[in-house]
Amino acid sequence: MAERALEALIDALRRLPGVGVKSAQRMAFHLLQHDRDGALRLATALGDAVHRMRHCQRCHTFTEAEVCSTCEDPRRDGRQLCVVETPADQAALERSGSYKGLYFVLMGRISPLDGVGAADIGAERLLERAGDGVVEEVILATGFTAEGEVTAHALSQALKARGLRVTRLARGVPAGSELEYVDLSTIAHAMGDRR
Repeated sequence: MAERALEALIDALRRLPGVGVKSAQRMAFHLLQHDRDGALRLATALGDAVHRMRHCQRCHTFTEAEVCSTCEDPRRDGRQLCVVETPADQAALERSGSYKGLYFVLMGRISPLDGVGAADIGAERLLERAGDGVVEEVILATGFTAEGEVTAHALSQALKARGLRVTRLARGVPAGSELEYVDLSTIAHAMGDRR
């Protein structure tokens, strides 16, 4: 019986991104051997989050309320709407302190190879949100992966067709880096997007 419980724990931990069999085993053994209180806290916190967290009605990020605190903040600039792939992307932008507008979180990206289309990432909800009469600029802050570029292109076309101003995050050489160590694609984009 104990082996099944251990295997179930290891299998559950493997569901986390970047966690393989060995890492999952190490975590499971650590929790069971050295931190059973921590394991119980983790189980309680995970169960609580799964049952209490929902999607914000306005931006689609995770929140416990109907509308998240960012959307409720009167200091945010409602004329700007930044579109990101995930709540983690939103959190990264917030940590930068450089953006004071509102967000729309797609919870994914278009991936034709995986059968994920615009409808699967909430494109219609985005178009409704962006067309509220307040939004003046939609900033596409999807990743610079192939899927992120496809997503940005598809959303850009749909948003522009509705008369909205659409911009894309700039890309280029990271501050503090040396050109000889930067990949060629980044250099090419930086040259093309120079200002």
